[in-house]
Amino acid sequence: MSKPDIGAAVESLPESLDPAAAFSLLGNETRIQILQALWRADDRPVTFSDLRREVGVRDSAQFNYHLGKLTDHFVRKTDAGYDFRYAGEKVVRAILAGTFTDRVEATFPAQGECHACGGELQAAYADERMTITCTDCAAHYGRYAFPPGGLNDREACEVMEAFDQRVRHLHCLAADGVCPECSGRIETTVTSDDEDYLGLDVRVDHECEQCRHVIRSPVGLSLLDDSTVVSFYAEHGVNVCRKPYWTLDWCVTDEYTTVTDDPRRVEITIPVGDEELHVTVDGDLRVLETVRRKDPEGERGVA
Repeated sequence: MSKPDIGAAVESLPESLDPAAAFSLLGNETRIQILQALWRADDRPVTFSDLRREVGVRDSAQFNYHLGKLTDHFVRKTDAGYDFRYAGEKVVRAILAGTFTDRVEATFPAQGECHACGGELQAAYADERMTITCTDCAAHYGRYAFPPGGLNDREACEVMEAFDQRVRHLHCLAADGVCPECSGRIETTVTSDDEDYLGLDVRVDHECEQCRHVIRSPVGLSLLDDSTVVSFYAEHGVNVCRKPYWTLDWCVTDEYTTVTDDPRRVEITIPVGDEELHVTVDGDLRVLETVRRKDPEGERGVA
């Protein structure tokens, strides 16, 4: 059976807006308040009168003008009232996340110790990104986007747990070929070059073909949600999903990584207790083989 031509089926509708026009519609305080009022509503759709009352605009004609500017692009009108389109929800979520409005700098203690020198780890938040570094030798264990809203109403340990889970999910999506920013197609390559990034000789580059969003990481980070890896840890009494990624040396360093070429293959050795799990992936991060062996050095891994 032939596959449908998806490209031919996806077309811009006549009412589509160019980016400048779309953003200009949001450049008004009343319109932002309308979107926020929709978000706060216990039930949607919301009637015109209830929405106007919530926003607090007395002039019905003026309110109707601003609501009309949002309708069809950020808000949809139904027989029962007004509700969000996806774009409208996205705008409010960006506001709540503080992506476009908040500027925060902070530091947090990070669980674990440096794999290079045994020093203390620290998380530094700036420019909407969290960076894990060693306070002694400055070894670097990742710098990834984290919206400012993720810091709200959380203790330091909760912030770090949220950051860990976000990084895992970002890489899970990217490894599956989906851009975590725009849902476009991700191209994944395993590369080794002269660029010093994270102090690694080999790394993974995920780049979106649509929005050019790039995520770079050690190869091991892409295996954190692999079912064989998760089961291997579970058999040793460890829930690897609850261990911060930066505390796993095979996940953030090259010490347990072996690379061969023609064709490119990468083997990651994961020690837990008295065993090792050897995972071999290809240049697209597809798992080709997993082998369990006794750890020749004995008890190297964290259990």
